[in-house]
This record gives sequence, C-alpha cells and structure tokens, in this order.
Amino acid sequence: MALSGNKEPIYLRVLDKVTQVANICGSLLILVLTALIGADVVSRNFFDSPISGVPEMVTLSIVAIVFLQVPLALKADRITRSDAAIKFLQKRAPVFAGTLNTVFDLLGALVTMVILYATYPILIKSWMRSDFIGAVGDFTAPTWPVKAMIMFGAALLACQFLARIVRRYSSAVTENREH
Repeated sequence: MALSGNKEPIYLRVLDKVTQVANICGSLLILVLTALIGADVVSRNFFDSPISGVPEMVTLSIVAIVFLQVPLALKADRITRSDAAIKFLQKRAPVFAGTLNTVFDLLGALVTMVILYATYPILIKSWMRSDFIGAVGDFTAPTWPVKAMIMFGAALLACQFLARIVRRYSSAVTENREH
C-alpha cells in the first residue's frame, strides 16, 4: 500500500500506537519501581523492616522495561549507533546510504526474530512449570509475565525495523512521483 499525501498506511499507524502504549507501560513500570524502592528505603531505615521482594521485582522489571521501550527508541531514531559514516554517505551517495540503512534494518529485524525464536520455548516452559523468582514463604513472583513482555517487545521491535524499510522506500517512491 503506497502512501497518499502524508498519510501513512493504517498498519504503520497501528504499529506506532501500539509501540507508544508499550513505551507508556514501560514508563509506568519505572514509576512503580521508583515508588517501591523509595518505600523500601524508608521501611528499612525507619522501621528496620525491608519490603519483601523489592530486589526480585527490580531484577524482573529492568528487562521488561528495556523490551517495552526499545521499539519507540528505534522508531524515534534514538538507537545508539555510530552514524558518522552513514551521514557522510547520505551527502555523497544517498542511494548507497539508503541500502546500508536497509541492511542494518534487515539485520536488526533478523536478530530480533532470533530473540523471539529463542524466547518462545523459555516462555512456555516458565508458564508450564510455574517458574518463579524469590523465596517460598517470603516472596515469590512468576517469571512468565516478563518473558511475555520480552516476546511482545521483541515482536514490536522487529516490526519497527521492517516499518523503517517500508517508510524509507515509500518516501522515496513519493519523492520520485513529485519530480
């Protein structure tokens, strides 16, 4: 589906909305962790009684936060990479630079799909075995929700890599039509 005017195809707009929601969930998780850590510090210092499970919740949440927020970082072009060479090439050989960016995006999608492929059996095993983190009788939390967030975030990231390619070539087609 080609772009008409500045309007993107519906599937790209839906992808971007879902990516934004995932990012917001990651941000809310950061806020919850911040409050939980603050409450744990207060509880330790004033009541000599730590809140059970805070280290475990932080451990689980950090991975979830990364996978929930990295798709938007990619979409906003805030993924860390050395782009001095690509910027140089964009000025001197824009078609070659576009090809290199496409190779980067394809490799990124491929690596992300490998993460999905590798994480799926881990998620199923975690669900079936009722895996948990923590100490029985004190604090336990299931690990499968984090594995599911990794899968969700990785799927969004792979889609965002592919969407970058679609956007790159859709805008190139639109520019050629205008000239």
